Amino acid sequence: MIKKILPLAIVPLAMACNNNSNEKAKDGDSSSAVTFVTLDPGHFHAALVQKTALPGVDSNVYVYAPEGEDLQLHLKRIEGFNTRAEDPTHWNEQVYTGPDFFQKMIDEKKGNVVVMAGNNQKKTEYIFKTVDAGMNVLADKPMAINTEGFELLKQAFAKAKEKNVLLYDIMTERFEINTMLQKEFSQLKNVFGELEKGTPENPAVTKESVHYFYKFVSGSVLQRPSWFMDVSQQGEGIVDVTTHLVDLVQWECFPGQTLDYTKDVELVSARRWPTNMTLSQFSAITKQNAFPDYFKNDITNDSILNVYSNGEIHYKLRGVHAKVSVTWGYKAPEGTGDTHHSLMRGTRANLIIKQGKEENYKPVLYIEPVKKDDAAFDKDLTAALTTIQSKYPGVEIKKTSKGWQTVIPEKYNTGHEAHFGQVTEAYLQYLKEGKLPDWEIPNMITKYYITTSALDLAKKSAKK
Repeated sequence: MIKKILPLAIVPLAMACNNNSNEKAKDGDSSSAVTFVTLDPGHFHAALVQKTALPGVDSNVYVYAPEGEDLQLHLKRIEGFNTRAEDPTHWNEQVYTGPDFFQKMIDEKKGNVVVMAGNNQKKTEYIFKTVDAGMNVLADKPMAINTEGFELLKQAFAKAKEKNVLLYDIMTERFEINTMLQKEFSQLKNVFGELEKGTPENPAVTKESVHYFYKFVSGSVLQRPSWFMDVSQQGEGIVDVTTHLVDLVQWECFPGQTLDYTKDVELVSARRWPTNMTLSQFSAITKQNAFPDYFKNDITNDSILNVYSNGEIHYKLRGVHAKVSVTWGYKAPEGTGDTHHSLMRGTRANLIIKQGKEENYKPVLYIEPVKKDDAAFDKDLTAALTTIQSKYPGVEIKKTSKGWQTVIPEKYNTGHEAHFGQVTEAYLQYLKEGKLPDWEIPNMITKYYITTSALDLAKKSAKK
């Protein structure tokens, strides 16, 4: 079944623009060289890729998905972007909902960039077959949720190279300003010193992420698909959100360096544990009045759903001890939300991102010297600030009881939803250049080796 969704008032103009864009795309004009295809958009991240207009991207978007609530929620979000009062978009969603939706997408090739953000059970298989068909893929994390998926993902990267297409995952956290500044300060040797090696008990790098199932997105309570709580479809927490954290460890500690998972990674320990959810809580976020049958092995006798959304990984990366952990609660306390804590320990200073009550639950980067009352450090930090300001004008620092705090202009706090557009713009630039940075592919492979191998280790450890 084919559907076409476009606000009536803009049909003549939009169709004229789209016809011109399509003709230019065929001629190789970079002003309209990209046409999105959205595959089975079960996660709200699929819509966030289109939250803003993107230069060089055709306003026609071809959606292939099974009929159902996931699809309708996606189209409703796109409609919201098109009809908002301020800076509306003009996406023309053309939808195919036949049972053969995936093969139809492959056969028709209506676009050249396939966006995947949804149920992860078949995602790695879809990725492999899509790049094998010669189509670029921009995928939400995780691209693999188990070791079988990891092995197939490696094949997908090899196939993408053979077919000369780009496979990339959406790492939004690289665009959070405090994280960006943490990375920048860590590269200033006269401020940070050298990255410590750490120990299992006291890692050199720690990243902790706290999330909630009940949350607001674009001003409304997010309705989650039932399968989001099924780890066989979404993936466990240790292979899901930790993808971001493992990525940041690599991106910050070894920027621009190529990692080899066969030589550079040593897993130390891993564990997993569930978040308990009542039926009433489940119903509030899914609008379903009963647990689907696929949860039967995850429900206790007192009708509590056990969601293995929590995980922790201790590992060594090129000899540096790192710990990443993710925990999920049901609903954040009033006035709070998802939080992130990040520590990088240097020989001269520690760089710490906190997001607690003292920070009004907004991330703040602190620079704390290893030696207390170090006047020489204060002088070096003040001098080095000009290097930071050359990239991020307006960033300042102020003295605290423990060291220094960064003061960041509000213009840099774009928010999580805006980061999807920033990732997509970076990906579009890679498409224009015809390649990813040399380190990106081996480092993505290393990242998914860490998460999927940690899941295996956590399961084995739990059986002992």
